[in-house]
Amino acid sequence: MTICYDNLPHHQILCIDMKSFYASCSAVKLGLDPLTCYLAVVGDVERQGSIVLAASPRMKEEFGIKTGSRLFEIPKDPRIRIVNPKMKEYLETSTEIIKLLNTYVPLEDLHVYSVDECFIKVDGVKRLWGDKWEIARKIKDDIAKEFGLPCAIGIGPNMLLSKLCLDLEAKKKGIAEWTYKDVEDKLWKVTPLNKMWGIGGRLERTLNRMGIYSVGQLANYPLHALEKKFGVMGNQLYHHAWGVDLSELGAPILNGQISFGKSQILLRDYTKEEEVKHVILEMCEEVARRARNAKKAGRTITLGVGYSREEYGGGFSHAYTIDDPTNITSELYKVCLHLFNQYYERKTVRQISISLSNIVNDENMQLNLFDEKKPCKRNLGYVMDRVRKKYGHNALLWAVSYTEGGTAIQRSKLVGGHKA
Repeated sequence: MTICYDNLPHHQILCIDMKSFYASCSAVKLGLDPLTCYLAVVGDVERQGSIVLAASPRMKEEFGIKTGSRLFEIPKDPRIRIVNPKMKEYLETSTEIIKLLNTYVPLEDLHVYSVDECFIKVDGVKRLWGDKWEIARKIKDDIAKEFGLPCAIGIGPNMLLSKLCLDLEAKKKGIAEWTYKDVEDKLWKVTPLNKMWGIGGRLERTLNRMGIYSVGQLANYPLHALEKKFGVMGNQLYHHAWGVDLSELGAPILNGQISFGKSQILLRDYTKEEEVKHVILEMCEEVARRARNAKKAGRTITLGVGYSREEYGGGFSHAYTIDDPTNITSELYKVCLHLFNQYYERKTVRQISISLSNIVNDENMQLNLFDEKKPCKRNLGYVMDRVRKKYGHNALLWAVSYTEGGTAIQRSKLVGGHKA
């Protein structure tokens, strides 16, 4: 089977990524060149186990320090600057960059993907600013002149190809373009599979066991076999391997694969089992709140626990699917406790992640004849959300948040999980 591209979207979409955004912003603030300085942004310069949030390009190239490294891994070199994050300043800079992009295109043609990455559609502005390449060069120059920050830009006929072009070519060249004609020569050669946006380590291992090691092999694998194995996601994987993306600007690239989750690197080592459970309850509340905010519920709950590096790392991640979709905190917590009790090895915990997937609309939530209180529990969650929205996140907290192991109160003072 081959794909006919004639009737597919042929937009002009730019995917813009700010290079090492946090590190670059901090470098500019210190009067340094983001591309030539040696700088790392860490969660807390006072804690040797603190995580590196961003590193300048030179730090990555010469010292191998990257996001996720630890402070104690950074060499004692006089050229290296180590700084705390300034999240408020980063967010303000990001907002100003979006305002600049808004001078090129209207807001409906601009989609903010993250604090340092966005998409813009330039289909209708050629007479104002030139063709897509001219616009890309002008934007790159404007951001460098106004903010002193470097960026990379991928150009493509849809969101997916512009994003893949950015990740796989433009980040090395500065600006690059992929068209449908480039799929076979450029996208299909990509291996290992986790280099392709949207394919994580676990999915890659599953595909490897099926004999699929490159994007080209994925594109030429029988579609019916992928759908049988992965359901609707198999269909999406197949078409993405062909560079096909029918989502509108602003829609999730993996349309329909919505999940709600929260991942937290703990501020210290947690050795007490009860304290870990306290954090899990807080995180279940946050995941449930995010689902309720979108008027969604889910059936599959995934709990991940990462152990301290001092105990050689490791951990587990397991999912459990329940019969009826939910967005009720206590139901998520019950499943997470089951997974925790089953797989926890009584090691020191440093990271926890929880996600809710297999999503449906909240109105499709089934009532349970054996749980008459379920409608009340569901409604209570929405009431608590409204109270917090009006009076602040700390207006209603679980009692565990006031214990020594609780993190919600301390994290409520942070911006984006880090110092403001």
